[in-house]
Amino acid sequence: MDRLDAMSVLLAVVDAGSLSAGARRLNAPLATVSRKVADLEKHLGARLVLRTRHGLSLTEEGRAFVAASRRILEDLDAAERQASGDHGALRGGLHVTAPIAFGERYLLPIALEFLKEQPDIDLRLTLADRQINLADEQVDVALRIGHLTDSALIATRVGSVRRVICASPEYLARRGVPRRPEDLARHDGISFQGFATAPEWRYRRDGPAFTIEPRSKLAVNTTEAAIQAAMAGIGIIRVLSYQISDQLRSGALQELLTEFAREPLPVNILHGPADPLSLKVRCFLDWIGPRLRARMAQ
Repeated sequence: MDRLDAMSVLLAVVDAGSLSAGARRLNAPLATVSRKVADLEKHLGARLVLRTRHGLSLTEEGRAFVAASRRILEDLDAAERQASGDHGALRGGLHVTAPIAFGERYLLPIALEFLKEQPDIDLRLTLADRQINLADEQVDVALRIGHLTDSALIATRVGSVRRVICASPEYLARRGVPRRPEDLARHDGISFQGFATAPEWRYRRDGPAFTIEPRSKLAVNTTEAAIQAAMAGIGIIRVLSYQISDQLRSGALQELLTEFAREPLPVNILHGPADPLSLKVRCFLDWIGPRLRARMAQ
């Protein structure tokens, strides 16, 4: 068995999502692709993929072997390019994830410039307001906002964002401006549903943090919907500063209770504990790190 060829077949199957899709990507018979994956599993003495009606999923052993296979094949490709004198270009797929609004505002412009510099890289950018498991979904790099809980991931801080409570001038003229967190109990609010972590209505004075929320007049499941509702005068929202920076600048929304704000939330670039990192991931991290810091500092 050609182990490098078997690794390439396995990666094609995993990236495509099924044996049949992997066979189409490789332009090879399905029976051949299935046999190579089965031979690899037999050689390793471990089950790597679980075949289901909807495609396939990786076992724990499969996730570890796929990650190692990517590094091996990428290092081999890099060594071959170096030996042949092709030192500059990177090749292969790169999967990156970030929160939706943050990704669109900060990450996407930087990633597009990276693709112009590295035309042989195929970038998959998943924007989602949920925490994606890097190992389960084969993600190379993640942008996360908030305090980290997964100590197995390597984090590099690139900035911070503030929690902001705000409402439209029309709403505040009608209902009055809350001067203390306790005043919010007499106001209408716009709440979030469907988020893994909803914005917290927490504040600080001189002591421990405490929580007071306005009455939920409207519940939505996207940040953009909440912002639009707030601009229409429906109620008060609590969002992150980058999500409503344009509205604050234009005066469409007015920031409230700034003296009670909690500490800003950190923004980190995350990647798995691979050692060494693949060349394409290392180069992407080197590219986006300083550029993200510069954009967030503006």
